[in-house]
Amino acid sequence: MDEHDMLLSPAGVEALRTALSRAAYTSNGIADRLGPQATGGIARNDFRAALRATADRDPLATLIRVFICDQTEPEAAVAAALAPLTVAEALAGGLVERHGDGLRAGVDLEPYADDWWVLADLPVSSRPGRPLHAEHVLGIGGATQTLIGAAVRRPVETALDLGTGSGVQALHLATHARRVTATDVSERALRFAATTAALNGQDWELLRGDLVAPVAGRRFDLVVSNPPFVVGPGTTTHVYRDSGRVGDAIGAELAAAAPGLLTEGGTMQYLANWVHVTGEDWGERVAGWFAGTGLDAWVIQREVADPMAYVNLWLTDVGEATDPHRAAAWLDWFDAHKVEAVGFGIVSLHRGGHADPVVRVEDLRQRVEPPMGERIAAWFDRQDWLRARGADGLLDARYRAAEGLQLRQEATMGDEGWAVDRQVLAMPHGLRWTEEIDPLVLALVGGADGRLPLRDQLALLAAAHDVAPEELAEAAGPIVAHLVERGIVEPVSD
Repeated sequence: MDEHDMLLSPAGVEALRTALSRAAYTSNGIADRLGPQATGGIARNDFRAALRATADRDPLATLIRVFICDQTEPEAAVAAALAPLTVAEALAGGLVERHGDGLRAGVDLEPYADDWWVLADLPVSSRPGRPLHAEHVLGIGGATQTLIGAAVRRPVETALDLGTGSGVQALHLATHARRVTATDVSERALRFAATTAALNGQDWELLRGDLVAPVAGRRFDLVVSNPPFVVGPGTTTHVYRDSGRVGDAIGAELAAAAPGLLTEGGTMQYLANWVHVTGEDWGERVAGWFAGTGLDAWVIQREVADPMAYVNLWLTDVGEATDPHRAAAWLDWFDAHKVEAVGFGIVSLHRGGHADPVVRVEDLRQRVEPPMGERIAAWFDRQDWLRARGADGLLDARYRAAEGLQLRQEATMGDEGWAVDRQVLAMPHGLRWTEEIDPLVLALVGGADGRLPLRDQLALLAAAHDVAPEELAEAAGPIVAHLVERGIVEPVSD
């Protein structure tokens, strides 16, 4: 994009980078300057310790006070902190704004990761009473961080960020993709993204348009999207939140578009909301999005909210919490469509060219061990492994129980001592799955030490339990496949 598509001119971006680097206005530089107490306070929006630590007004202190603590500072101090970028250029680009006798932040200029900066609009909490722009550009929020953590980070040639906003997803994509394309329906968002890219020395292809329209006919190795997924009647007031689609249709629309977007072996991941409708299985409903796509799909539900909490959350997000009519209309829509809850989670799709794609839709609300993207990539790898082996190959393979696998038992004291009621395998690492099992499966997993093929292991168990080996093998196949999918048992390489 040319210089008119950024908040600053190319020379202005270079000057800003020089100022930020010179002052050590980075995540590490700020943490070193403030210390753990003040840094922790900032995370809670408690700026008292940070303000005490920056009272001397050197360039780093001034930048912290203006862009992190949201203070109004004397123009001379701000000018010294931003030099060689001039105050006039900063005002013209909206980086700062006049307030009282000084200058304060006009945008959210956030140090991110080790040495990146992300430009976005200020959050609603920074300017109470000021309505959010219809094309408000979000900074790094919870949903953004969820997608960052869930994205598969393997090296690829081409990557696409649908609905880039401030550009933070594209920043990460550029670390493992040779070419990055980013789209957004908002020209204003693209200006922020272009500035973020230039400030961090990255070069992305930026295209304007709704969802996949700007890249029609093109394919990518990796596609990520944090779309405007909010569920409702289709009213659009803020483009970062509202897609204009009714209900949760945007999730289904992205699923339908995925086959035409992905190269062979490509992956698409996006955040979505979906409705829980009274009398319907939400999982079956969401699984229907992927029918006929030919893609492996893993949908992970991380949160569920009731309609009242959901409406209050999103009205507060844009400062509309005092609009009872808007809330009532939204809740009436939920009632009319029998929506009893709204789920939030991650959709991961993989184009493997298989005639028998796997679709899993499940709850995973426990705390998981990061990075989640590695867990998702490994899940697709295990699906490929299972498909390649078939029933006989599954029996010929050797298995080992996952490292650190735990057995948890519930028992009741009776006349003859403890009677075990329930046995559960628990993974203390990774996705931290738990799986209730019977004694035969417990014996199977307990004997999985990587030495015997499953076929031989089952023969021993069949003899011990007086069961026909072929019957046990037939019953054990799906169980072992499920344990492999979960990562509870792992194939041993020859």
